[in-house]
Amino acid sequence: MLLNSTQQVIFDSGEEWHKKPFGAMKSGETLRLRIAVSADIDAHGACAVVRFDKNGSEARYDMRPVEGIEDRSIISVWETEFPIWDTGLYWYYFEIRTEQGLIKAGKSAAGRSAVIAESPVSWQQTVYQRKYDVPEWLEGGVIYQIFVDRFYHSGSYVEMPGRITRRDWGGMPNYEPDSDGKILNNDFFGGNFRGIIEKLPYIYSLGVTCIYLSPVCEAYSNHKYDTADYMKIDPMFGTEEEFSELCSKADEYGIKVICDGVFSHTGSDSVYFDKYGHYGGNGAWNNPDSPYRQWYYFKEDGSYETWWGIDTLPQLNKSNPSYVNFICGEYGVARHWLRLGASGWRLDVADELPNSFLERLTSAVKQEKSDAAVIGEVWEDASNKTSYGERKNYFEGDKLDSVMNYPFRNAVIGFIKNGNAVLIKNTVETIMENYPSEVVNCLMNSLGTHDTERILTVLGGKELGSDPSREEQAAEHMTPAEYERSARMFMAAEVLQMTLPGVPCIYYGDEAGMQGYKDPFNRQCYPWGHEDKRLIAWTMMLIKFRREHEVYKEGSYRTTAAVRSLYAFERYDRNERIMTVVNSGRRSLKLTAYEQCRDFLTGSEFGKIVAVPAGRVMILEEIKNI
Repeated sequence: MLLNSTQQVIFDSGEEWHKKPFGAMKSGETLRLRIAVSADIDAHGACAVVRFDKNGSEARYDMRPVEGIEDRSIISVWETEFPIWDTGLYWYYFEIRTEQGLIKAGKSAAGRSAVIAESPVSWQQTVYQRKYDVPEWLEGGVIYQIFVDRFYHSGSYVEMPGRITRRDWGGMPNYEPDSDGKILNNDFFGGNFRGIIEKLPYIYSLGVTCIYLSPVCEAYSNHKYDTADYMKIDPMFGTEEEFSELCSKADEYGIKVICDGVFSHTGSDSVYFDKYGHYGGNGAWNNPDSPYRQWYYFKEDGSYETWWGIDTLPQLNKSNPSYVNFICGEYGVARHWLRLGASGWRLDVADELPNSFLERLTSAVKQEKSDAAVIGEVWEDASNKTSYGERKNYFEGDKLDSVMNYPFRNAVIGFIKNGNAVLIKNTVETIMENYPSEVVNCLMNSLGTHDTERILTVLGGKELGSDPSREEQAAEHMTPAEYERSARMFMAAEVLQMTLPGVPCIYYGDEAGMQGYKDPFNRQCYPWGHEDKRLIAWTMMLIKFRREHEVYKEGSYRTTAAVRSLYAFERYDRNERIMTVVNSGRRSLKLTAYEQCRDFLTGSEFGKIVAVPAGRVMILEEIKNI
């Protein structure tokens, strides 16, 4: 029996009346589920069907009728409650028994509400038990991502064989392939640790609390994702002593430093693989007796598995005991850099690291520094991520502290450009529901990274198609009018970034007006002396406001409006309520706010009904009558 109605069974997983607790729950807590059923269905009984993700086992929990409903001729209410102990994911839907047969109700495609269906979609329930506390210093803070070679140069230039040393700071990075058709990424502008140390006062003035560095280990390329030696600083960036000095002096400013961990692959030109004989011939490539041979995947024809088909990046076997111990052991890579002064790791392509490896790595990090951060690069909803046939279960409590929040970035850009408030509402609410609150408070919320186009270019630049040539990308720049429009959109996007749950992460130079399409154009030099001072001042103001209000550290979230192009949400705790409002459309819309409120951005005061002009962004603080 199939009833074509979404209102005959009422359930909203985001409402505490229907489901308690909201969102992810700790192991051992009791889950209460409550549904309302139209009297037209004439329900004789109901149950919640729950499937455990790890082994597929299924349980049925009978639901009892709830007494005290005012008019049972209109609706009946059924509920059940039960504890959940095993960590992981659970999937549930409802079955309702009637005289006409069994009715099933699952999650609607549009959101969290219920819909009757023959093959219902299940709601997700995340269950976790944290083994390690999340770093308190990360909550409520602001991250600044630095691509080391392109941030700032100080001191003498380093000349190395096979590298091009550039002295034209701000010039166009080399983007054309060599005579063999290869992109070498071997031009260096001289950005280094000494340069970052000199610019710490600027980073501090922004209000930043954490610097996230691109890889710093010895490697051939300027991006350093082709590791040559995990235990050495790349000489183009400085020395081990200068790295420790950077961490120490940053700490004096109240700023932590985290490193980029590239543990899925190495470079072919490395101590471990040594394809070109630059490291003494003891690497895996031409030496079957190499201690590193089992770290890689060699085929019968002598070829090897690579990372995404790139022959300079041989794939690592993350289950090999020798390799795992090299990274995670007592004297391994993970601990080494923490001992030099780092305060955590951002893990490159975390979905390619097996759960067993992540558990060992996180254990090593937390044993070395209990408040160190472990953040994974994940591009999708990380709570239910499956990779290489393995459910990742990142948030059970023994792996990642948090992740890069790419769904957030995509939703913000879509809303600012296209005005779809429902889409960003659903994205944020899904994350809030699927992720543990501790994870949410530490989410790395970026508008741009070294792997994406610059946010100003995304918002206001010309659409060059899905696969533009490097020549097209190099030649394209915004006109003054395009830039001005993009800057206004960026300012609105940054308000969302600074006030939504999580930790804002600024990609170096975004706050200064940098443009650029895909790699390497998104990795150009910071424009010292040519910054957009207006955008920097805007960023500073927002960060200062954010850090002055505790609601942005661990405060709750509530959507207050998501209508057409108007999106508004509230961050609140016991002491205060603050509402962010953005109208990304072309017509004024009205919003019900507080009895009295003040817009932090303009100082204007409003009553309960607020008219939000087209393109306007507001941060409304409640005015309390004392």
